[in-house]
Amino acid sequence: MMTKDQYIESLRKLNLNLWMFGKKIDNPVDDPVIRPSLNSFAATYALAEDPQYEDLMTATSHLSGKKINRFTNIHQSTDDLIKKVKMQRLLGQKTAACFQRCVGMDAMNALYSSTYELDEACGTSYHQNFLKFLTRVQDEDLAVDGAMTDVKGDRGLAPSKQADPDLFLHVVERTADGVYVTGAKAHQTGYINSHEVLVMPTISMRPGDEDYAISFAVPTDSEGITLIYGRQSCDTRKLEEYNSIDVGNQTYGGHEVLVIFDRVFVPNDRIFLNGEVQFAGMIVERFAGFHRQSYGGCKVGVGDVLIGATAEAVDMAGCAKASHVKDKLIEMTHLNETLYACGIACSSQGAPTKSGAYLIDLLLANVCKQNVTRFPYDIARLAQDLAGGLMVTQPSEADYRNPATHDYIEKYLKGIASVPTEDRMRILRLIENMTMGTAAVGYLPESMHGAGSPQAQRIMISRQSNMAAKRKLARVIAHVDAE
Repeated sequence: MMTKDQYIESLRKLNLNLWMFGKKIDNPVDDPVIRPSLNSFAATYALAEDPQYEDLMTATSHLSGKKINRFTNIHQSTDDLIKKVKMQRLLGQKTAACFQRCVGMDAMNALYSSTYELDEACGTSYHQNFLKFLTRVQDEDLAVDGAMTDVKGDRGLAPSKQADPDLFLHVVERTADGVYVTGAKAHQTGYINSHEVLVMPTISMRPGDEDYAISFAVPTDSEGITLIYGRQSCDTRKLEEYNSIDVGNQTYGGHEVLVIFDRVFVPNDRIFLNGEVQFAGMIVERFAGFHRQSYGGCKVGVGDVLIGATAEAVDMAGCAKASHVKDKLIEMTHLNETLYACGIACSSQGAPTKSGAYLIDLLLANVCKQNVTRFPYDIARLAQDLAGGLMVTQPSEADYRNPATHDYIEKYLKGIASVPTEDRMRILRLIENMTMGTAAVGYLPESMHGAGSPQAQRIMISRQSNMAAKRKLARVIAHVDAE
């Protein structure tokens, strides 16, 4: 496995075509806006080096028998599924941000079982292609970005019916050696910090959409790929002279990029789906299930930090003993642990696929993510309620460091006498960051839209609820049926 330092140095070898704020970024590793997201990603390597976290952060490869980073593992049991969620909670606690490596892990697990069943049905060799890719990822401990979400254009039209055919990524040319693809993938979490991008279709496909039913892996710096960095709230605070307090979370963060593929070549042995429209839906459904499970871990870990920060804030203000304050902290904890319970539940009820790899209980995974679209917002609302307005009205750190205004801020922003004013300011800025600033991107909007917006889960819950069986139970109890 790679160490944290080896991982960071490996990123320096990438030649990404990256643009941010209208400028070309030649060194994303050391860019002050991007570096916090790299630090979060690097934590997945750092914790794997720590013996106290070895059981959660590493696994044994079923391919090689070697110890590997759990983020490159193919789940072989419900124990693997449960440890995945526990690992994600741990990383959320350590970073209070999106650590970005989950999407690639979930994409690899979805494609492992899907390509196995695809080959069985169609006589193709995609699973062998994928095994070759996976072996390299595990052996070299590579970081993989999972790319599913197309920009979609007119949501009422199928991919092949769009006015602009590039609004869904698709094959534009086929050769004896491979294919060329064009299109874009949006909301790409952690792409800049990854070595490989694993592309999947974004929706179920129908006959006529064959060119859009494509899955493959290529290096993130492949020729023809352009990256445009996503804007985040309060992002330029990282560029200010005094930003230790005002950024809220100085060390860690996340990022999203728009990834444009302009005639990118994909060799045949890196293709995992190529026109088999009937299997696009399986890949989408399994990836979505795995990623909805993930949110029962990562968002809970971040929630732990937010709850802790809120408890600190009320204590610093001298109101921790108030009954309504205690009750709101209890409610925040209740909501957070409910999310965790869903993540553990869908994992414990997982079952093997035909490939032998384990899949979570899809119904419970969708219930997990449906709760994630709501509960973090309630947790954040209660955090803001208890933190008070000073969270967003306190003066800047520059004013705090200014001799002309420092003493006023030190005097008038004081809470209880035993707590330094600066400590109180830091906690309040952390809450602001997690509920409104750069970290909020990975906590609130990502809770809503990551792994599919709320309606996507409701559709899957409807499909998997087995309503006919429930109706039969009621009819039997009520003696409506003969039996």
